[in-house]
Amino acid sequence: MDMEAHEHLPDRNRMSVVIAAVMLAYGVTPFVQIAPLILQTQLPGLFLSFTIDFSTLSSLLAAALAATGSWWLLLDHPLYPTWQNRGRHWLLPALTAWVIGVPLNTLEVGPEWWALFGLGGVFLVIVLLAEYIALDPEDVRHAPAVVGLTALSFALFLLLTVSLKATGLRLFLTFPAITLAVGLAALRTLYLRLVGVWHWKGALFITLIVGQIASALHYFPLLPLQYGLLLTGLAYALTSIVSAYEEGRTGTAQWLEPAIMLGVLSLLAVLIRG
Repeated sequence: MDMEAHEHLPDRNRMSVVIAAVMLAYGVTPFVQIAPLILQTQLPGLFLSFTIDFSTLSSLLAAALAATGSWWLLLDHPLYPTWQNRGRHWLLPALTAWVIGVPLNTLEVGPEWWALFGLGGVFLVIVLLAEYIALDPEDVRHAPAVVGLTALSFALFLLLTVSLKATGLRLFLTFPAITLAVGLAALRTLYLRLVGVWHWKGALFITLIVGQIASALHYFPLLPLQYGLLLTGLAYALTSIVSAYEEGRTGTAQWLEPAIMLGVLSLLAVLIRG
């Protein structure tokens, strides 16, 4: 197979359709007014109330469109008949589309909303391109694609945690979203770093630790960006440690990268407070 055969790109028409469908789901949301469905239940010592509105449904629809759209794009890849575990390629696109909706659904339509809307579209384009390239280990752009997917996974987690903290939602609403996001980000990152190994136990370990720390930090008087930086630093550090352990790295090689990232992001959180 020659060099050109290892530089595949998705069909531009299919890509345009997928991006347009996902962003349209968010573009019409502020202009659709439907009475929300309120679900309430009384537990011993705890009253729970859930509101399901059109923005919630649009986020789920966008995630579903991104997942099926990524699968549709990858159907056109020359290596499609040889794929194994094909479902891995819809995880990050679905997460991307869902996370975009969290801040969009909390802002009024204005310059900030449109800026975030455009940034979300850019994120979605990048992740779909990177997923397409990462499918072929022999592609000359495979390594940058893997790095990009890893960085984007944790950037999305940062955006989600900051947005959830800024909304002031109660813990029982933010906890499932945070654990789901960090679980998907860790699982996809470990798969990329371990070259095709689904490390469910490692992802579950990371999810449990980050979920517990997120629950504790929820009650601290932290700014949204501080909260997000601390959790993102922890999630990245734990993912790096699990990855290094599975790869057989020991000593400085195992701890240097996670220690640096955790230290840098924690320092940024402290400086923001000052």
